[in-house]
Amino acid sequence: MTYTPEIQPKPGDKDLNKGRLVLFVAFDDMCLLDMTGPLTVFWAACQYMEESGLPAYRRHTVSLRGGPVSTVEGVSLDTAALADFDGALVDTIIVPGSPRIQQVLAKSALLPEWLQANSAKARRTASVCSGAFLLGQAGLLDGKRAATHWAMCDALKESFPLVEVDRDAIFVQQGAVWTSAGVTAGIDLALALVEQDCGRDIAMKVARELVVFLKRPGGQSQFSEMLQSQAHDSAAFDELHLWIADNLDTENLSVECLAEKVRMSPRNFSRAYKQATGRTPAKAVEIFRLASARRLLEESPRNVDQIARQCGFGDEERMRVTFQRHLAISPTDYRKRFSR
Repeated sequence: MTYTPEIQPKPGDKDLNKGRLVLFVAFDDMCLLDMTGPLTVFWAACQYMEESGLPAYRRHTVSLRGGPVSTVEGVSLDTAALADFDGALVDTIIVPGSPRIQQVLAKSALLPEWLQANSAKARRTASVCSGAFLLGQAGLLDGKRAATHWAMCDALKESFPLVEVDRDAIFVQQGAVWTSAGVTAGIDLALALVEQDCGRDIAMKVARELVVFLKRPGGQSQFSEMLQSQAHDSAAFDELHLWIADNLDTENLSVECLAEKVRMSPRNFSRAYKQATGRTPAKAVEIFRLASARRLLEESPRNVDQIARQCGFGDEERMRVTFQRHLAISPTDYRKRFSR
């Protein structure tokens, strides 16, 4: 199965000086969506840029030697050789990730070397998912904060101790270097790059066309807290979780109250619950309240204070503090962005 990107002018063509030159750097065993997500964002942006009289991006999918490159999913992409762009004024370099990134690093020292040499000449360099490892190998992340796939955060920190790994960020900008979380977060990253270049209006049009948010809630964790709970062996507390969800308007969901529901002493309950779910009972209740409040802000016409009381926060201020702590956004701003 072969995917051939849209053919763009080559260096030396008369269109060389028109539009920003963006290189999407491919390599064998890369993740397809890490590449095609940002590619599609930049492609869609070009349509709106041209409508607005702006020069469109010149987009090229490239690799070390050029020719077909196979993704981990088995799709082959046609690429131009990096050498074809020697001397070209590169604006943006985007590097995808791979679930086999350690093998990729072991097989090719040339790609990090190229990144190290050329990122200084480009206006900005970005990675998607575990592409951060390639930037790390090139020394581009030393002393910087960076994001990667949540499952690879520990490995990134272990491999590159000078990097400050941000485990919750969707994407991170540190000067001219951008990194994103896993897979679909590359779309968020690409939208931010387009917004930086073209403004909010064009970026919003692209987001609408692709049926995605222009910005997810700031600081949002890369995977749902509720799904994380389900991933633990917490079946013993499933009935308790259902009861909590049905009684969030009760402010006093204390450890003692919850322990009584499962017929355990507060001390034993606290220990058993944290061992089974990975969080304290108090933190779990807070997460349930937050999830319910988010849903109501998206779907309900009730005012913010009513929602705060319905979800057991007591008042709007306590709910605001919880939203800021978990999502780095106020309930009012959350509703503006995500209300249906």
